Amino acid sequence: MKIEKFEDIIAWQKSQELAVWIYAKFGNSKDFGFRDQICRASVSISNNIAEGFDRRSNKEFIYFLYISLGSSSEVKSMLYLAERLNYISKEEMSEANAKTTEIGKIIFGLIRSLSNSSTN
Repeated sequence: MKIEKFEDIIAWQKSQELAVWIYAKFGNSKDFGFRDQICRASVSISNNIAEGFDRRSNKEFIYFLYISLGSSSEVKSMLYLAERLNYISKEEMSEANAKTTEIGKIIFGLIRSLSNSSTN
């Protein structure tokens, strides 16, 4: 099945859900630097998927997927910090960590799939 629009990409859908969760959790934080950084990184995941998809080239899409993957790792790193700073509980960290891990695996699978189809 060929994906017709970026909104159909599971990684995009799940990263949008993650960004909504991040905004709900940290949107009112008084730690403005932390809040802005984690919010920007969370939005960057889905935005780079969308931008790369609409470039209409596997090579460029893969490039943007790697950026998206990096943003996912950045969010995960900041979530560890959030737990250490007691901004979130261990349970919230576990839930969010599972979401970022799943998103990363989906993105990497998409990269691998696109790379394989580009070399064939």
